[in-house]
Amino acid sequence: MTAPEGESKVVLLVRLLNAIDQGQHSFEDLKDRIAEGGKRPSTRSLRRYLAILANAGFPLYFDRATNAYRFAGGYSLKRLDLNSGELFGLVALRSLGASIGGTIGASIDEVAEKLVDSAGRSARARVEAGSPVAFRLSGVDLDEPGERAFALLSAAERSSRSIRFNYLDKEGKSSSRTADPYGFIINAGRVYCVAYDHTRNDKRTFAVDSVSDPEVLGQTFVRPSGFDIEAYAAASISGVLHGEETTEVRVRFAPRVAKAAVAARVVADREVQRHEDGSAEIAYRVADLDELVRWVLGWGAQAEIVSPPNARTRIAALAKDVAAKYT
Repeated sequence: MTAPEGESKVVLLVRLLNAIDQGQHSFEDLKDRIAEGGKRPSTRSLRRYLAILANAGFPLYFDRATNAYRFAGGYSLKRLDLNSGELFGLVALRSLGASIGGTIGASIDEVAEKLVDSAGRSARARVEAGSPVAFRLSGVDLDEPGERAFALLSAAERSSRSIRFNYLDKEGKSSSRTADPYGFIINAGRVYCVAYDHTRNDKRTFAVDSVSDPEVLGQTFVRPSGFDIEAYAAASISGVLHGEETTEVRVRFAPRVAKAAVAARVVADREVQRHEDGSAEIAYRVADLDELVRWVLGWGAQAEIVSPPNARTRIAALAKDVAAKYT
């Protein structure tokens, strides 16, 4: 599948920026540097591309003495001076990519590698010395069809194009969907696409590894101005379960685990109350009650749901079912 026109133009402009940054190419040389498939742009097209970059604020100019385009005032895309904190973040970024794995992890590593190259020898030496941070995240391991589905879904999201695909839900039912992809959520080793479902006339969350036969369509869409993927995922522990209303659930954590519970920012809307004995009580506002109940159960006897009553009843029933498996 060929890249959408907008995406292809961005790639071309990046090539042009890199060529100008080298400071040794004439006007005709630039045509060769950004040629696609052996086809050089016309003189008119190249002048238009140069104007786009100039209007965007890049200080490019033509040096008649050397017959080359270059940046003015010592500006360079490759000049990247990192302080110690930024360098720490760069090294941690590479460690994060290695932990996630798959296509997404590889993309993170590629970005980090380019930053390392731009930062120079000191950054390279620091990165090769090893990361001071160890991430323990669930790796994203998509099979070949899943990787293809993610590639097309992410391409459709970047180019604001609708996409058609077949979807197998968790009940094993298959259906054909047409959707506008708004963004992605990664949780527990799986990738989910948040999209506007044309059939349901509402936003839905699709597991990428349950998508098959994706096809990017010609029709475009406009993402709602108020949509934010972080806000969308904020009321759910996994980020993928949603409801029209949220429920407040209060949980008391014993002193032994209180600090860890406070540090675990599982949902955005919460209120923490610390007590003199070291315990903590946290009020969570969640979109899915059962999801939080299952999460609290993982703390064992160190956590107790205080309210609402139906949440207490639900966790008691789950604890009874779990205990029955070991009797």
